[in-house]
Amino acid sequence: MTVPPPIVAPSILAADFARLADEVRAVEEAADWLHVDVMDNHFVPNLTIGLPVVQSLRAATELPFDVHLMIEDPRRWAPGYADAGAYNVTFHAEACDNPVALAKDLRSAGAKAGLAIDRDTPIEPYLELLPSFDTLLIMTIKAGFGGQRFIPELLEKVRTARRHVAAGHLELRIEVDGGIAADTIAQAAEAGADAFVAGTAVYGADDPAEAVRRLRALAERAASGA
Repeated sequence: MTVPPPIVAPSILAADFARLADEVRAVEEAADWLHVDVMDNHFVPNLTIGLPVVQSLRAATELPFDVHLMIEDPRRWAPGYADAGAYNVTFHAEACDNPVALAKDLRSAGAKAGLAIDRDTPIEPYLELLPSFDTLLIMTIKAGFGGQRFIPELLEKVRTARRHVAAGHLELRIEVDGGIAADTIAQAAEAGADAFVAGTAVYGADDPAEAVRRLRALAERAASGA
């Protein structure tokens, strides 16, 4: 199976919110995407940042924004993030009754469309929807909080998705989010993931940019079977 070159997306959920622009610039030369977790204290029991912060950050960096909406009613809010300049806007399958329609709206607004699958959600019912998406985000923890421990059993969803993508010759990024670090990224890459969200592993490091480079190297080595 051919897997695209790996993408590493540092999550600003683990950054210092008092210094967000500086924290973004700390990874600007190394990261592929910047992962932005939007939580509403309804879909998940946590509250983070929203559209005004994304709009402000957009002016501070050239990095593509990978926006992950952990919110209720994504059809109401998701297009606004596309309009704000997000490269990729991902919403949860569990929060949307018509994922394909919202994916079309996002693409019409100029963004890539992503579908997220939470820890306890089977992936099989959504496989046939994947041609409508650019990214499939598979949670390797329970959505809602940073710093959780990686759950390796959830990589079976990644393997299933990779087989489906390969069989259908789909152009789709398979992204993993949750507990991705130097000791777990190789497992995820070997399972078929090609985009990796890393929070604490990047922003908890003395040199966040070097942490990104190291994670990418580990993913590349694992994906190539070296």
